[in-house]
Amino acid sequence: MRQVSLFRAVLVFLSFLITGTLLLAIGSFFMVPSWSVVWENLQSPELLFSLRLSLWTGALSTVLVMLFALPVGYTLSRFDFPFKGCVKAIVDLPVAFPELVLGLCLLLCFGQSFLGKWLQSMGIHVVFTQTGIVVAQFFTALPYAIRIMKSTYDYINPRLEFVSRSLGYSLFETYVNVTLPLAKSGIMAATVIAFARCIGTFGTVLILAGGSAGKTDTLPITLYLNISYGNMGMALTCGIILTIVSFLAIFVFEKAEAGL
Repeated sequence: MRQVSLFRAVLVFLSFLITGTLLLAIGSFFMVPSWSVVWENLQSPELLFSLRLSLWTGALSTVLVMLFALPVGYTLSRFDFPFKGCVKAIVDLPVAFPELVLGLCLLLCFGQSFLGKWLQSMGIHVVFTQTGIVVAQFFTALPYAIRIMKSTYDYINPRLEFVSRSLGYSLFETYVNVTLPLAKSGIMAATVIAFARCIGTFGTVLILAGGSAGKTDTLPITLYLNISYGNMGMALTCGIILTIVSFLAIFVFEKAEAGL
């Protein structure tokens, strides 16, 4: 019994040690800068542009992510089909990729490949444009949303869908009227996490859309550029905003997860 208590105490101590270290690191954002400098930076045209760009691209990317995550997550959860394992592995692959590698893959894909040239012939330019920001955010956040939605569908009892089908509803009608309402907590969680990932995407956006000030500089890019310039006040202000967004995302995610 004493050995169990000692082992438990060690585990709890390690948990508090890691938590305390992370809290100290995150809290340093709010202790180092002068709040007058933060307020001044919040009103600067550079930060306002980056904030607006991050919000609208993040919102658009999140909508696109959810439009694909809902059906793909359901497909992986409910149906068996050839090469399902390969599809799931490929969909999950960007989670394991460093963002810079994913950005390089997208740059090659939308640059001089047949797809890139075809899009350019249609007047759609992805590389080093704001469209590229949306594309980069989309492919970075999509795997996370799909995984959350698949787990959500897995928790829903298939018998409820079978009952709906037995009453004469089609598969689509069952999905819309039965499955989606039951998955609302997971949908909210996936949406919040996807938005947070879109807002915080750095490496993929940097490679595909570039880091042009006043053109493609989202909040993470602005943070990086200002660190390069030595402007720590602006960099810390960007970091504070991104940290607040992350906290809100985790808070909503935990609430939604508790409702599953």
